[in-house]
Amino acid sequence: MSAVPTPLAAASTSGADLLLWVAVPYICLAVFVVGHVWRYRQDQFGWTSRTSQLLEHRWLRFGSPLFHLGAFMVIAGHVVGLAVPDTWTEAVGITEHTYHTTAVWAGSVAGVAMVTGLGMLCARRLLTRSIRLGTDRSDKLLFPLLSATVLLGITATAAHNVFGPGYDYRSTVSVWFRGLFVLQPQPEAIAGAPLLFQLHALTACLLFAAWPFTRLVHVWSAPIGYLARPYLVYRRRATPASAPSAGGRPRSASGSQRTV
Repeated sequence: MSAVPTPLAAASTSGADLLLWVAVPYICLAVFVVGHVWRYRQDQFGWTSRTSQLLEHRWLRFGSPLFHLGAFMVIAGHVVGLAVPDTWTEAVGITEHTYHTTAVWAGSVAGVAMVTGLGMLCARRLLTRSIRLGTDRSDKLLFPLLSATVLLGITATAAHNVFGPGYDYRSTVSVWFRGLFVLQPQPEAIAGAPLLFQLHALTACLLFAAWPFTRLVHVWSAPIGYLARPYLVYRRRATPASAPSAGGRPRSASGSQRTV
């Protein structure tokens, strides 16, 4: 794990920092785990994405692939950027400049795809009356929270690393993130981060807390098994021709005469 810079390590931690960057993340993680257990035990029939494809499919046809492809790329980028220390990437020959250049441009493409797809899905839900009427309370919580998290993330990247002077979040936000999972929280590491990165981290924590109670649970039920499932072979059952009986009436396959 990379060391926290000296100014951050020496900074005093206030009560607000402990609340925002230690208490809130751990509470959200606890709700994330316990909520999934509760949802699986109490609402297995509701463990679905609740597709509305039959109500409208033109916007869904383009919005859903864009959103999911962008989401997969964003998640992969966050895993590398937050969970993998910079010393590890440098050990395999990836310089810090190469990493940040790749992360900024690949993340920008992924973010644009995700925002475009999410915008189409939100517009579809708002403009299609049948889908709007079928929107439940969990969707009314999920879509604004997910939109805020995505927009804050791409805005922070654009403001600081695309059009700005650059910000190395791997020495601050990533240190705080990894510290939570090894039970050595370092709130001072993120307390000095830019406001956009802080807001992005907070909304992400809230999104994880809301996850078990929304349609996002279908992520854990992705039909990956279909990729390796053998083909299903269907055979047509041939109906035997009816043979005429001695009296001229047709007989069924069992030999009994059919009445006219």
